[in-house]
Amino acid sequence: MSTLVSPALPQAPRPAPRIALWMVLGAILGALVVMVGALFLLPPAVGWWVALAGCAGAAILAVAYAWERHNYGPLLVAPALALLFLLNIFPLMWSFGLSFFAFRANRLAPPRFVGLENYVGVLSDPVVWERLQTTALAVVLTVSLQMVVGFLLALLFEKQFPGRRYLLILVLTPMMLSFVAVGAFFRYYYEPTFGLLSQFVRIFTGQPFILLDTPAGAMAGIIFADAWMWSPFVMLLVLAGLVSVPKYLYEAAEIDRASWWRRFRTITFPYIRGLLLLALLFRTIEAFKLFDVVFLLTEGGPGTSTETIAVYVYRLAFQYFRTSQSAALAYIILFIVIVLTNLYLYFVNRRAREA
Repeated sequence: MSTLVSPALPQAPRPAPRIALWMVLGAILGALVVMVGALFLLPPAVGWWVALAGCAGAAILAVAYAWERHNYGPLLVAPALALLFLLNIFPLMWSFGLSFFAFRANRLAPPRFVGLENYVGVLSDPVVWERLQTTALAVVLTVSLQMVVGFLLALLFEKQFPGRRYLLILVLTPMMLSFVAVGAFFRYYYEPTFGLLSQFVRIFTGQPFILLDTPAGAMAGIIFADAWMWSPFVMLLVLAGLVSVPKYLYEAAEIDRASWWRRFRTITFPYIRGLLLLALLFRTIEAFKLFDVVFLLTEGGPGTSTETIAVYVYRLAFQYFRTSQSAALAYIILFIVIVLTNLYLYFVNRRAREA
């Protein structure tokens, strides 16, 4: 018995897309131009809405382009990309463009284009170089202390001992606290009337001890507070490298009666070297942006002896209302951090090639 097979019906051709890629790219480029022009040439009350309309039009066109081609993957991540643009990319573009204009946030006058004048003014300001020197000193001291303390803590917790788990939780607690909590804690700790440090010194001198009253003492208090908070981070990275060292290497070294220093130099250090450099990079970048602990403990004092470059940027932007100059200085700091990161990557890759 033969079965009848119905012939396949011809499928209707899919309509050609009406939105081309060049149209989407042109809309995005046009939205950027409109956004920059509207924000800097129109009054603020109007410019924001024009810029928002331009961005919304480009986004709608991009969504229609993906929908026509049944490319639903980008549509799923489109909300996250839009949020990333609004919260990260747009503020960066806005502040970078603002650094080329003369603008003060406490005035309603529209921005006036001045080119590189803000950058020249910032780089020729001796106050900026003084703050950079203060920041460099704080970075060197606090990162060095964090690396030493974190490394010693990692060596301690590498061994198993009673109560290790609970002591490890206690040591990791500082890095889980907020900057405000750490600043408030050390402000009371250094307080000359009832602070623990002053009470301890009073036992020997009979007088209250004011640590934050001198430039050296204020810097020491900031460095100690920052190291107390972030040494556990260095410890975690180093500890991860220590526990990954194969035990048979130590057993072979004991058979050969190798000294502790030789075991550390030939076995332990090669495993933790990369993590130490990574901790050094992360902590250097974060210490260069040191603001919270400084502002909460000393507010840059006494005088301006502990005012880091991040605190100075805050003062320029929110106390002196030199908005454009603060944006220019912020991007100079960003450039310095990028240079430091690339130098680190260069030396790491060079050492890897030599090895």
